[in-house]
Amino acid sequence: MKTKTILMATTIAAIGGTAFAEDYVIGVMSAQSGYLAPYDGPAYAGFKFCIDEMNAAGGLNGTTPVKLIVKDTRSDIALGVQVVQEMLDDGAQFIVSSADADPTIAAAQITAADMIPTMTFAGTAPVLTQVGPHVFGSYPADNQQATVLAGYARDQGFERVWLVKSPDSAYTLGGPEYFGEAFSALGGTVVGESNFSLNQPDFSAIVTTIQNADPAPDVIVTWAWEPDFPAFIRALRGAGLDTQVMGGDALDTPTVRGLGDVVAGVAHSSGGFPDEGSAYADFVDRFTAATGTAPDNNYYVNGCDIAHMIEQAVAAAGTTDPAAVSEAMAGIENGQGIMSNFTFAETDRMPLRDVVVVTITADGQKRFAKRETADPAILPQP
Repeated sequence: MKTKTILMATTIAAIGGTAFAEDYVIGVMSAQSGYLAPYDGPAYAGFKFCIDEMNAAGGLNGTTPVKLIVKDTRSDIALGVQVVQEMLDDGAQFIVSSADADPTIAAAQITAADMIPTMTFAGTAPVLTQVGPHVFGSYPADNQQATVLAGYARDQGFERVWLVKSPDSAYTLGGPEYFGEAFSALGGTVVGESNFSLNQPDFSAIVTTIQNADPAPDVIVTWAWEPDFPAFIRALRGAGLDTQVMGGDALDTPTVRGLGDVVAGVAHSSGGFPDEGSAYADFVDRFTAATGTAPDNNYYVNGCDIAHMIEQAVAAAGTTDPAAVSEAMAGIENGQGIMSNFTFAETDRMPLRDVVVVTITADGQKRFAKRETADPAILPQP
């Protein structure tokens, strides 16, 4: 489904506005505490900001007001399942789920009965869409991020990688494995792997293993998030190892950037960068002016892009019927986003989007390094 089709559908919807007389009810799972709060919080803030902008102009496509039902999951999967059912009982026609694969998969099993479209705030494990045709990602998937990050590593001359992963989450397990596969396809070598448990306080054993490795890695890759990444990088640097470290988009937080010298030079994948004069930079300006808070990671703008994804799917469907909206979303090609454009057509409903690689500076800033769409020829499959 081409962009021109979306725009045409938008025009039709605007002309025939009476077809969308009632509110479109969107249920939002937003963890306000726990391990998902650093991601769900900004994503919801950006989402609500752009929904509010749309409602001020008449709603989606200027014709369909949006009503939000927002419930706190406290980063608990069982509670997430409960609140999703409550939102469905309250009439939700679309569910935006937390920023991780595991709670999204659990939610999607509940929404499957009525095929309610379910989209994650920023879950990036590509397995999450396997629940059914009503499930969608929004952020570049881990295999896309890993492919671009592996290319960046090879461009920098790195040849030997050590993977640090956790089987406790699809995200923390899959990201490094995808990186290893892409890195090997590009001529690099995986020289070792270590496993950790989520919320593991002590990484000294893993650091010692890496320290004694022969051959020694010249780059270490992990998809660890908070609080595990801060614990790991402090242990690594505390042991005197200055090996290059790279990671996934979960490192795009002010907490990680605020670690100072221990994260200087760390590279990670992400979904965008607010280049001067870009639509992203304009979003940052609008959001800052309206809220007094300057967005400091990509989850804010991706939340806004979710609002635009929903708007374009409803326009293309010509109705708010859940099954029709899911079908229309799955057909979008080169949809207009702010962080980047997005394509669902001919994918597994994890959108094909640009991946950006950045490095962290000692003073807590992000420095742009690379922007690229993953090469399908070496893209690891879930």
